[in-house]
Formats: sequence, C-alpha cells, structure tokens
Amino acid sequence: MDVLYRECAGLDVHKDTVVACARLVSDGKVSQQVMTFGTTTKDLLALSDWLTERGCTHVAMEATGVYWKPVWHILEGAFELVLANAMHIKNVPGRKTDVNDAMWIADLLAHGLIRASFVPETPIQDLRTLTRTRKQLVREKAQHVQRIQKVLEDANLKIASAVSDIMGVSGRAILTALVDGETDPEKLVAVAGRRLRASRTTLVEALRGRVTDHHRFMLKLHLDQIVALEGAIAAVDGRVGSVLDPFREAAENLTTIPGVSDVVAQVIISEIGLDMSRFLTAGHLISWAGLCPRNDESAGKRRSTRLRMGAPWLKTILVQAAWCATRAKNTYLRAQFHRIRARRGPKKAIMAVAASILTAAYIMLRDGVEYRDLGHDYFDHLDKSKTTNRLVRRLQDLGYQVELKSAA
Repeated sequence: MDVLYRECAGLDVHKDTVVACARLVSDGKVSQQVMTFGTTTKDLLALSDWLTERGCTHVAMEATGVYWKPVWHILEGAFELVLANAMHIKNVPGRKTDVNDAMWIADLLAHGLIRASFVPETPIQDLRTLTRTRKQLVREKAQHVQRIQKVLEDANLKIASAVSDIMGVSGRAILTALVDGETDPEKLVAVAGRRLRASRTTLVEALRGRVTDHHRFMLKLHLDQIVALEGAIAAVDGRVGSVLDPFREAAENLTTIPGVSDVVAQVIISEIGLDMSRFLTAGHLISWAGLCPRNDESAGKRRSTRLRMGAPWLKTILVQAAWCATRAKNTYLRAQFHRIRARRGPKKAIMAVAASILTAAYIMLRDGVEYRDLGHDYFDHLDKSKTTNRLVRRLQDLGYQVELKSAA
C-alpha cells in the first residue's frame, strides 16, 4: 500500500495525557517514536515542539468528547491536522493500549486511510457553541414549564386546560398570585388578562383546587429558574448577534427559504459554515447531515434504509423548518411534501423536504445567489403525461368516462 505521508504522527488523546507516535520513513525503513505528554498548555506546546523536531507535517487525532479541542487549538497552523471519527479507526480487539492506539492512528494516516471529520474555522466554532447552548437553555426552560404543570395538576388546578400558554401574560399573573398566597378563584381570575378565550365560569372552575405551602414553594422554585434561564437566553441571543456580524448577509439570505427563520439560519451557518468546498456536492452534505437513507445491503438484499445519526444538531432544526415550510402556500416545498406523503407517508416526506432545504442552503452559500422557488405547480409541468394519466385514472375510479381534448 502506498505511503502518502512520510513524516506524520498519531495522537491518542485523553483527559490528562496525550500519547504521541511519530511515524518516520527514511531509506525505505519505518521508525516509530512514542512519547507521552500532559494536557496543560505548557505540555501541549512541548508536544508541538517535539513533533516539529521530528519533521512531522500531518497529525491525526481521535475525536474524544471535548478533550481534542485544546490539542487542536495548539497544533493548528503548525501542522496539517486530521480529526478522525472513533468509529472509523477502531483497532483490532484484544491488543488495545494507549501506545498501540497512537501507532495505529499514525499508520492509518500515513496510508491515507483516515476520513477527516469536518472542523470549521474558529469564528464558526464560536457561533456553533452559542447556538447549541441556546438550544440547551430552551430545552431546560421547557422542562421547568412541564414541571410547573405537574405541580398544578397535583394541586388540582386545571390552568393548562383553560389557558393555552401558562407562561404567557395571564398565566404568569395567575402563577405569581398563587405563589403570593392567593387561593380564591374569583380573585385569581381577576388578575388574568381579558384576552383569554375561556369563559369566566370555566376559569373559575379550573382555578378551584387545593394549594398547599409545598405547592407554592415548588411553583416559586420553578418560576425563578425560568426567569434565570430567560435571562441567559437573552444574553446568548445578544452574543450571537455580535458574533454573527461577519455572516449576517448570508444568514439574511437563507431566511428567504420557506420555513427558515433567523434562528434556523444561524444554526445552519454555525453547523456547516460558509465554505462549501468542504463538501463536493449537495448530496455529500445531505449524507453528512444524515438526511438520506443508509446503505446496508448483503447478498443482494437491502437490510435497512433507516437514517444515520449524522449531525443531530442540524438535522433536528431542519426537520422543524421543514414542518413550517409545508404550511407556506403556493411553494415548491409544500407541493413536494404532499406529493411524497401520498406515496410514502409523512415521515419520509418531511425528511425529503428537510433535505431540499439543506440543498437550497448549500447552493446559496456556494454560489452566493438568492433563493428561487420552483413554484407549487413544478411537478405538474415536470411531466404532463404522468399528471394527465393520474387524473384520468382518478376520475375513472370515481365512475366517470373521460375523453381528452386539447384546448384551442
């Protein structure tokens, strides 16, 4: 097997140690030098110097949680770095040690057998950290809202049945009054706003329960947590606004895609960046995101077509955007959803719409063009004969005799 890199190194990264193996080829002979370093900044700088002294040009390491990041930041710029997926470089079982792992990674790198993972530039990484943190904070807020609903049910207060959003203006006013010790349903209804759809009688009966001091304590606890999380989300949004400045034009352009909001556009940029040369085609990007069926075939039989894990942070937001896009009237994405849903069901249809959104984003970021919708009648004009035959068969199934005649 051909050797692509004559001077390279493999790193086995851990929390407190990094085992480095320098693989050097001289006069047709391969020599391997192994050294263990710590993970402090001083030790990582010593690792960089050790690799430089041995003339290493390429360095590969395994993606291990977040432990690879400080190593990457220290070595970035001095070497050609390759981040490997742990599933792609598994060693032969039964002979696993830290030294063997480092030597195995070095051998794979020397022969070009490591598929590099996508690591964006530092500004994109900063934006990615912010968008992921915001999503986690929003999830935590939703969990506290659900816990408030459990406390209310325990107190036999049916607020969630009468108020669409218990964290809205009226819902919060009622919760605050409950925390302050108010239990009279008439007075609780009085603090609610007038825009509630439920009648006054319904609200009074929904607010008639048995509230104890324990319930008030739990409600106050969760409300305080929600207020703190809302402050944190606002702070993250402000920070995202400043970090997004170099990419604002691209983000605003992406919002012209149906279903893509400002938040979705920010997540797309933070997950895939602006440099589309990393992905050869839109199909490669869709495969990386996990929005296409896997290849799992043996003996001529397809065993599974389930989606791969892909990029979970990107996939989930694209599916949410796809559901929003299906509600936009007179659009290609809505027509695509209904066309596929009729044949293969809503789940496969929504994944196809999500893949189409990502394809459009890929082309817009690659070529710097604006979004151009193909129109809701795109599939009708794509093949008129198929559309005609389908409609004729439908009418015949309903008991009509159809005679086709071209319009003048």
